Amino acid sequence: MTTTQEAVAAAERCTPEFRRDPHAVYAHLRDSAPVCPMSPPHGNETYLVTRYDDARAALSDPRLSKDMYGAMDAYRRIFGDSSVALDDNMLNSDAPKHTRLRRLVNSAFTPRRVEALRPRIEEVVRDLLDGCPARERFDLLPAFAFPLPITVICDLLGVPPEDRTRMQHLSTTVAQTGFGEEAKRAQQQAEEGLHAYFTDLLTAKRERPGDDLLSALIAARDNDGGLTESELVSTAFLLMFAGHKTTAYLIGNAVHHLLSHPAQLRAVREDPGLIRAAVEELVRYDGSVESATFRYATEDVEYGGTLIPKGALVQIALSSANRDPRKFDAPDELDVRRPGNAQDAHLGFGHGSHYCLGAPLARLETQLALTRLFERFPRMALADPAGEPRWLEVPFPAFRGLAELPVVLDPAG
Repeated sequence: MTTTQEAVAAAERCTPEFRRDPHAVYAHLRDSAPVCPMSPPHGNETYLVTRYDDARAALSDPRLSKDMYGAMDAYRRIFGDSSVALDDNMLNSDAPKHTRLRRLVNSAFTPRRVEALRPRIEEVVRDLLDGCPARERFDLLPAFAFPLPITVICDLLGVPPEDRTRMQHLSTTVAQTGFGEEAKRAQQQAEEGLHAYFTDLLTAKRERPGDDLLSALIAARDNDGGLTESELVSTAFLLMFAGHKTTAYLIGNAVHHLLSHPAQLRAVREDPGLIRAAVEELVRYDGSVESATFRYATEDVEYGGTLIPKGALVQIALSSANRDPRKFDAPDELDVRRPGNAQDAHLGFGHGSHYCLGAPLARLETQLALTRLFERFPRMALADPAGEPRWLEVPFPAFRGLAELPVVLDPAG
């Protein structure tokens, strides 16, 4: 990247080159324009935050609102009216609403509750690996990385098995939509389909409650009462969507990078106790959430010597913050033995009151997926180790994930 203007253009347009390797662009921006104004295709004034200290502060700054209804004109221009019905949830709200919604859902994702899911996750991992071809080239993403988290989150929510493929298809359409008219129509149809599905499912669970999270959310009450119908539908969508997409891409990224760094993979194999630290390092190195969801400035705010005017959108580049040499030594190196890589050092799961609710579950699923995969198939290899990996090409950098992951589990000879 030769100029700051070129770096900004690549980031705001999400060019194919940027999607393949955003880290070079982020490195340039951290040095030359750590808080830079952009004009993305959605047409709203946006500021991109790339340095670690600024990103960490911005993630917990109450002047940067997550209540996109407060910026409704901008919000509708980006995502369209159909998104509004699915966004009445904790991700798109500020205190006190965010506090109330998170409190009603939080009990399902405590470390103790998540640890109780270990036997079921182990079972799903084993069954999926049983179904994978050992000697043939195949794509690990649809065969393993995606079915694992969607099975677990749908079990938790109480989504029937026969509906899960449809849920994955609809949520993929929502995640990868563009700004063209055809893409927006597809997004709207998918969002309307998801809204209708969860509305019907919640109605069914009111009539026949089960031992699942959606039934518990219907019954949940605190001093402020329970969830409204709109909040229930939107929360169900959020938990399903966020509960599998990010983890699936994280598993894919992690497998790809371990196979591409044999010394790091060997270290994890030789010392299974490293798996927790390895997952944290993999989240830091190339996590599945490239940028935090939008915030907007409720007043003029200054970061990194740059004034962000009231009403502007703020995009916080987590992938950039996690490779900031001001925070991490040799940040572009994958090091599963990285000293001091505590679980709260990287920003891959966010920071502050909006820290990822499902982080304990994502960690456990990724740890078990990697452990059992490499235990069972110690000779596993990339099908085309010299080839260029295909990364998702999305209209703005929310997810960081592979479009495919061709592997051979047990190469002959």
